[in-house]
Amino acid sequence: MERHSEKIAAFIGGLKLEAVPGEVREKAKLIFLDTLGVALASSTMDFGRMALDTARALGGSSQSRLIGAAEKVVAANAVLANGTLAHGLDYDDTLEGAIVHTGCCGAITALAVGEALAASGEAVLVAGVAGIEVMCKIGLAAPGKFHARGFHPTALCSTFGAAAAAGKLFGLSAPQFIDAFGICGSQSSGIIEYLADGTWTKRLHPGWSSHGGIVATMLAQRGFRGPASVFEGEHGFYRAFGGDHAYEFEKLDELGTTWEIPRIAFKSYPCGSISHAYMDCALTLREKHAIKPEDVAEVVCRTAQGPVHRLWEPLKDKQMPASSYGAKFSLPYSIAVILARGTAGLEEFSDSAIRDERILELAAKVRYELDPTIDYPRHFSGHVKIRLKDGRLLEENQPYPRGGLELPLPPEEIEKKFLANAALALPSAKAQQIIAMVRRLEELPKIAALTDLLAA
Repeated sequence: MERHSEKIAAFIGGLKLEAVPGEVREKAKLIFLDTLGVALASSTMDFGRMALDTARALGGSSQSRLIGAAEKVVAANAVLANGTLAHGLDYDDTLEGAIVHTGCCGAITALAVGEALAASGEAVLVAGVAGIEVMCKIGLAAPGKFHARGFHPTALCSTFGAAAAAGKLFGLSAPQFIDAFGICGSQSSGIIEYLADGTWTKRLHPGWSSHGGIVATMLAQRGFRGPASVFEGEHGFYRAFGGDHAYEFEKLDELGTTWEIPRIAFKSYPCGSISHAYMDCALTLREKHAIKPEDVAEVVCRTAQGPVHRLWEPLKDKQMPASSYGAKFSLPYSIAVILARGTAGLEEFSDSAIRDERILELAAKVRYELDPTIDYPRHFSGHVKIRLKDGRLLEENQPYPRGGLELPLPPEEIEKKFLANAALALPSAKAQQIIAMVRRLEELPKIAALTDLLAA
């Protein structure tokens, strides 16, 4: 019987740019751009500087750019910092169902390894597509299973996505890919206990996992062995992290025939992706009915059981987040800040914003009701019902988050978001150069032409 690791290896080994549909190629380039913008913004912040300092201390040969910095370090250490930067604001892309963030692994790893190998833009783009598609399919085979056991799907799946991207650029053979994936099963990690106190470990997950994925490919390239049955084995990846379930392994067989990149959603707000459709509903009601915070008596949201332990409970704690990072995973806060301010950008998830009494008083009025008909995690739908003090009931539903396949954001909006994020680290002229270069990524003779622009 052919192992799943063999099928994935065959997909990556045979992938060429001409086999990638045009819509997938264009969306992938936007993922690269969006990811770089978030990473540049993060490079100016405390957690970002800590990640960059750590990568500098680990060092290694001058191979790959640290985003927002002057230095280069060995590729595996560059992705440790850059992946952390790209995910650190929770402003990066997401795939429903798999619940994974992709650019912070696939794009980041392809850029770092591509620069280290003096690869072309085309090679980097193909490697990024391979990494993103692989991590998406691995997540889709276990919808909701990892979160239910306290693991972060992005952390677990990024290791394999990074190995796919790095291995494609290294030119691994099929047996080497199989060994690399076997090694990745033991490199994958990432628990969601950060939800308890709003601390920062989630930020680190894709950086650490991408680091592990590159290490796995380097070991496999040298002959280090890993179990071929890493996915379906009795003690394999899925049973270890997801428990004893019937997994949707057919998703892994769809690589190269059904593409996930078009389904990936870009974020309009720098917070947990499941919150976005709810926040859109709240914003629509605010604008449609000119709602003022002092007019609100109660806000009730319908939710599936799955997100409750991450976004709703303990309810009192979520209504008054202990940290600005913790506020990103609080639906009471996220809805309140939209209703109070009419916007939710980086400033609305700052230390000063989470102490705004006007927002907190409103957050205390937000609660949830369970709705078993919501098809979570296959869809991140939103529902908000507001009862005003004058007795009126206002209600809004949104079946999909903005930015995905059903409600896409135009490329101009992604570029505008990039410019706003990049402005924290780079002059406008350089940011415009990056946009122009990513638009023609597959035409670049050497990827260093792009990565050199990422130095602050």
